[in-house]
Amino acid sequence: MVNIQIRDVSEQVRDTLAEVAQSRGQSMQVYLRELLEEDARRANNVVLLRRVRSLGGGYDAEAGDAAREIAEIRAERDRRNAGDA
Repeated sequence: MVNIQIRDVSEQVRDTLAEVAQSRGQSMQVYLRELLEEDARRANNVVLLRRVRSLGGGYDAEAGDAAREIAEIRAERDRRNAGDA
């Protein structure tokens, strides 16, 4: 494990982070570590998606396409289920 130190954080930001950590029943260290880990996971996902896109693979869609496809899949499922009744 490595240590990370962040300088020049305002007291207001520190106090807010401390309050959030406390409200979650966590120390500030645990809370901040979880924030960093979650951000790193998301960054890895973005890197992977960019890599897939650059290779010409993956799902390429316009805004709303996924929602329409999900609605179609659900409608088909509902039609099948209605026939089973």
